[in-house]
Amino acid sequence: MNHPSDLKYAATHEWVKIEGDLVITGISDHAQDALGDLVYVEAPEVGRHLTAGEQAGVVESVKTASDIHAPISGEVVEVNSELEDDPDFVNDAPYGKGWIYKIKPDNMADVEKLLSNTEYEAGL
Repeated sequence: MNHPSDLKYAATHEWVKIEGDLVITGISDHAQDALGDLVYVEAPEVGRHLTAGEQAGVVESVKTASDIHAPISGEVVEVNSELEDDPDFVNDAPYGKGWIYKIKPDNMADVEKLLSNTEYEAGL
């Protein structure tokens, strides 16, 4: 599996990357591989405030559906609208074009409480 070391991970299989004062979020390579070919991604609405651990959206594959959880608390400021037409971006590039949403964190320090790639992989 491919889990970049410059990202942080939640035990629920989401990843985060700091971009300025925002955090980009998606699902891990492990998660997309386990789900199979994605057919639908439901991202949270822009403006919604999420609490860490709360359901933020859903990803559906030909096999199953799975919740996306908020890895940190904050306000959703942008969603990847390209996933509406091309949910397979999550399969093809989970850490690139397959990002799901951006959040303005309540506390940027919460990112450091998430798992490193080594810690995440040890839990798989």
